[in-house]
Amino acid sequence: MSPAAERRLALADFLRSRRAKVARHEIGLPSDGRGKVIGLRREEVSYLSGVSVTWYTWLEQARDIQPSREVLNAICRTMLLDEPERAYVFELAGYATEVVHADTANTAPDAVQHLLDALDPNPAYVVFHDWSISGWNAAYESLYPKVAQAQVESRNLLWMIFTDPSVRELLPDWESTSRRFIAEFRAEVGPFLDDPDVADLIARLTGESPHFREGWNSHSVELFTSRCREFNHPQLGRLVLEHHRLALSDQPHLHLVIYTTTSTEDARRLFALAPGVGHRAAEPE
Repeated sequence: MSPAAERRLALADFLRSRRAKVARHEIGLPSDGRGKVIGLRREEVSYLSGVSVTWYTWLEQARDIQPSREVLNAICRTMLLDEPERAYVFELAGYATEVVHADTANTAPDAVQHLLDALDPNPAYVVFHDWSISGWNAAYESLYPKVAQAQVESRNLLWMIFTDPSVRELLPDWESTSRRFIAEFRAEVGPFLDDPDVADLIARLTGESPHFREGWNSHSVELFTSRCREFNHPQLGRLVLEHHRLALSDQPHLHLVIYTTTSTEDARRLFALAPGVGHRAAEPE
């Protein structure tokens, strides 16, 4: 399947899922006569968006048509989509900035690894567009030792969240956090749906994890926001860290993720956990 066809299919799936979740009263519609208060018919979406039923049906069937920005805006308004969801729709429709698919090496560049090491004792790591982890520092390895033990093909943040039981023990709010990660991943991965690594990751997770499959099929979209995260560390107990993510201007295909402390006590315990500063590049197995 061509990249354009992949994006059309993803857009069709997303529109169908969102159409089924619209609360009718929020757009001024009564129940549909059968007591249904959630979900719109295609005819209703087309009428409210000012497009023909046939044309909108083609859009949900992933036909090879090119909707205008105006039409997409109208559909987004009808379905009450928020800004991350709108951005995702426009990306899939081909209106996002052109994406250059960078070759992903197993290791972060030396300069990036030096930055990671300098951030100790704050846990930090870098991920590619498919969330594969390419480098980390001593503090992050102390927080999550399995990052250094994983095979290269499994050293992916999303894969570890849904397949490593120790992550559930580390995250007391695993259920809600894992769902949020899926929504954030979907928001970012739209332009890369034709990437073989991304497609393979989604296929493997869908087959491996019912929780991922359910979350992915919900089509939730959410942009990343810095926030407090809670961890249950086996040695340190409860830690509350702020979760931040930065784009590297000279490495646009990489994102730097940093956890910072919110209290003096947490800072003291993190320093005691990883007092040394060491090189933790993701060496190929």
